Amino acid sequence: MATVTVLASPTSWIESDAVAQCHQVAALDGMLHVAGMPDLHPGKGAPIGAAMASTTLYPFLVGSDIGCGIAVFPIKLKRAVPEKLAARFPDLDRPLDPERDADDPAWAAAEGDVPAGFTEGLGTVGRGNHFVELARVDTVFEPGHASRLGLDTGDLALIVHSGSRGLGERILRAHTEVHGAGPTPDPAGYLAMHDAAVRWGSLNRRLMAARVAYALGAEPTEPVVDVCHNLVEVRDGVYLHRKGAAPGDGRDVLIAGTRGTRSYLVAAHAGPQANHSVAHGAGRKMSRADALRRGRVKHTVEELRRTPVGSLVVCGDRQLLFEEAPTAYKRIEQVIADLVDHGLATPIATTVPLVTYKTADHPRRGRR
Repeated sequence: MATVTVLASPTSWIESDAVAQCHQVAALDGMLHVAGMPDLHPGKGAPIGAAMASTTLYPFLVGSDIGCGIAVFPIKLKRAVPEKLAARFPDLDRPLDPERDADDPAWAAAEGDVPAGFTEGLGTVGRGNHFVELARVDTVFEPGHASRLGLDTGDLALIVHSGSRGLGERILRAHTEVHGAGPTPDPAGYLAMHDAAVRWGSLNRRLMAARVAYALGAEPTEPVVDVCHNLVEVRDGVYLHRKGAAPGDGRDVLIAGTRGTRSYLVAAHAGPQANHSVAHGAGRKMSRADALRRGRVKHTVEELRRTPVGSLVVCGDRQLLFEEAPTAYKRIEQVIADLVDHGLATPIATTVPLVTYKTADHPRRGRR
């Protein structure tokens, strides 16, 4: 049996079902160590917020959104009035078509060919907890480190959270249709497709940041942070699966709060006990069904469109508004405190949202 470590304090919100899933994963053939992050919560068949080291490669431990991650792009605007800027966000549900939209200036952010030749969904954010956010740098804890990233208090940034869209789903489905939740018989073949999906996710984040920058009247910039948290890494001959866990070996990581709270940029320095990983966000406290049921009792749609920090939410899907309410998530401050207490990360700065885009405001035919 592999070892299991949950890197959270006794007062942190960790569901027993999530811990049970960690132990179920630990019982898999070849598993060596399972590390649960302080944002740990139950997933479909495997925990989210976990890093899992094994001598065997299990695609289902990475899931369908291979390459999902968070990137941070500095942006310069003359004035940042949320009400005006929210109305100018582009429709990030509408894909960029290489032929129809060949003249779109956002393509300049693309480097080389599209990975795997997969052109579906380019430049779109997707659903669930994905988002594109215009944020302001708030508190800076490490001025020297922040300065090296070109960030200072009051600066603006685009935070983009998305993955490989349908490409990762296609890769996982091809495996599960034959092998279910079992290991891949061809690790090299899977890793080749996996790596393409990781590159696709990074390209997609760049395209979205460029689309938003141009729509807001700004020039696109290079990301100062771009870290994937759904992937498998070969480390010292071992397959290190990360499902909602960011690489924590000397990387700068943006750990997302909620659309109504701050997020934290941290310097990660996690060791073997944490499988060289850190949390990727606040982590869900409620299932989507619970958040929808409770939210409809406590909140109106109008209340959820303006957050406790004064930011605006662009989201035409009412159900998604409730499912992704800030109250559905754990306290980001507790997640960060747990990382610090376990020696896994050092906070660099916080960001506070101004506008968070989830899905276009105008109604979508055939969607609830």
